[in-house]
Amino acid sequence: MDSAVEAFLGLILGAILMYWLFSAFRRKKSKELTKQQSTVLLDKIQSVCKLISVEGDFAEIYHYENTKEGFMSLLSSKKKALVVVKARAHIGYDLKKLNLKADNKNKRIILADFPEPEILSIEPDLQFYDIKNGLFNSFSPDDLTKLNLEAKDHIKQKIPESGLMVTAKKEALQAVLLVEKIVETIGWTLDYSTLEITKSDKKLIEE
Repeated sequence: MDSAVEAFLGLILGAILMYWLFSAFRRKKSKELTKQQSTVLLDKIQSVCKLISVEGDFAEIYHYENTKEGFMSLLSSKKKALVVVKARAHIGYDLKKLNLKADNKNKRIILADFPEPEILSIEPDLQFYDIKNGLFNSFSPDDLTKLNLEAKDHIKQKIPESGLMVTAKKEALQAVLLVEKIVETIGWTLDYSTLEITKSDKKLIEE
């Protein structure tokens, strides 16, 4: 075979080999980039953490009474107070509980399930009236801490009947749309078809 032909064939084979190596390297880099994008995206969504969708204000009158016995239970001492509890409750969603899956091939995030609304925080403000200390049973700083905890629990019991949870469920789509906007920032799409959200629902929220 002529040396010129051999050289030409060598160039052709070399070019083919180089093209194959370059294509394989590019596919690998693209796959790695896509995988990295999905990881960063999921971390970004979870970093939002908690989303408050509803807040409610409560005002309750709380009667506090405590009796302490002493001297071999022969004497008792009572302390009591009238406590006005004003509290603000925040209801929303913990986005760390989202069931998200990455479809790297089609660059989409699949939202397979959405968490139930929950109480994110309760901020009580206690005002004391008609405070009466007993002979050997008076109010202490520990009592105030205990009253704050009891007030939070008292308001927590009132939330289910307040309708806040129902309202939060109705506004769940706002949280979904927030996640969708985050996903779109890097050119991906959010698939939440399993949540059975209609186009009219989405349009109502966006208006």
